[in-house]
Amino acid sequence: MEEGIEGVVAGEGVADPIAGATKAADDLYAFRDTYFPSDPVEKISALHQQADIALRILDDAFPLATEVNFPAFHADQRKKPSQRASFEFLRGKILDVYPDYRKEAEDHLSKAVKLNPSLLDAWLCLGNCMWKKGDLSSARNCFSLALEKGPDKKILSQLSMLERRLAQGKESFFMSKWEGFDLRTMEFKMQGAENQSEMVDESIRHAKEAVMLDVKDGYSWYILGNAFLTSFFVAGAWEQRKLLQSIKAYQNAEKDEKANTNPDLYFNCAIANRYLENYERALSGFDAAASKDPSLNAKEEAGKIVDLLNKLEDSILKKVISFPIE
Repeated sequence: MEEGIEGVVAGEGVADPIAGATKAADDLYAFRDTYFPSDPVEKISALHQQADIALRILDDAFPLATEVNFPAFHADQRKKPSQRASFEFLRGKILDVYPDYRKEAEDHLSKAVKLNPSLLDAWLCLGNCMWKKGDLSSARNCFSLALEKGPDKKILSQLSMLERRLAQGKESFFMSKWEGFDLRTMEFKMQGAENQSEMVDESIRHAKEAVMLDVKDGYSWYILGNAFLTSFFVAGAWEQRKLLQSIKAYQNAEKDEKANTNPDLYFNCAIANRYLENYERALSGFDAAASKDPSLNAKEEAGKIVDLLNKLEDSILKKVISFPIE
């Protein structure tokens, strides 16, 4: 198991208890995005344990009036709008770490943005929460409201993902699995939304804007690669230029040490290489994805390529054997 946040104690090694609670929430999400056991149930169980620890740290950072551990953060300060907004945001963020919708998370995040409408991370988390609820319109509204307050690469990336999801409409997916709330949905059956192409173009535009804000951020490059790959399928899976653009974006993402731990990065890049018939690179990508997340079906996808190559080899051999020798 990846190292969790068991060793983090509010106030221990952290001068500001609020900073300690924020770090605990960030560490919880880092744990979620890097821990990939073969059994998904094991991951949920581990997340529950880590979330409970983060909540305890949060409560220590915002003690009740009867607690004296952190007198600088007594009940009166907890009632201040800015302090209360921070508390509501962090509690909602921690509760929203799971892949399924949690109403309690929505309630806390909604309070946070009402208390402090300028808290961009709270809008981001609330948008994610509404997405999981199935209310895509409200999710998009959250991201758009946040961007009105200023550009933000994380929100732009999330909006790009949501627009791809909106473009998909009622179509079937190749795969949809935990991806840090991005969707591994690459091979469409073309029955998406009526304005599918326009939505995907918007997705690409917002992903590019995120990259321009930080050209070294691998996650933004990864989202851009997904947008280009989606565009390839939406256009009928014939325009190789989109595949090349997606692979270039994925390669830039790999340069970021934080992003190159993402198994979906290698899985999606392998999909693009497979359609370009770069089978060796596709196999390498699927192997890398499988090694980072055993619960993926990357091994099965690699097996399909091997079967295809074996069939091609057998077909060629049969033609050679049957060719008459003069």
